[in-house]
Amino acid sequence: MKRTKVTFQQEKLTVSTELMRALAHPLRLKILEFLDQNKNIQVNQIYNTLKIEQSIASQHLRILKNAGVLVADKDGKYMHYTIDYQRVSNAVKAINRFMCK
Repeated sequence: MKRTKVTFQQEKLTVSTELMRALAHPLRLKILEFLDQNKNIQVNQIYNTLKIEQSIASQHLRILKNAGVLVADKDGKYMHYTIDYQRVSNAVKAINRFMCK
């Protein structure tokens, strides 16, 4: 059996790990589904509709934003969140490629 050297680029591995961690949580998936249905939305609309605490919503939104899945735009005192569809699409393609092997 031929052995292949295994190498990882640490930065890419870290980014990929954060992205997968962000997408692998059931509540974060609900938040993404809600955002997808409503496009540009404020945090208070998210926690009121999903019936979760404001702090919980903010924590999950921060994780999604840090992973690059969400874009946050400040409008006065409000933060509006939208999905970075290209980032999500790239993640889905990578997962599908991995699972097909």
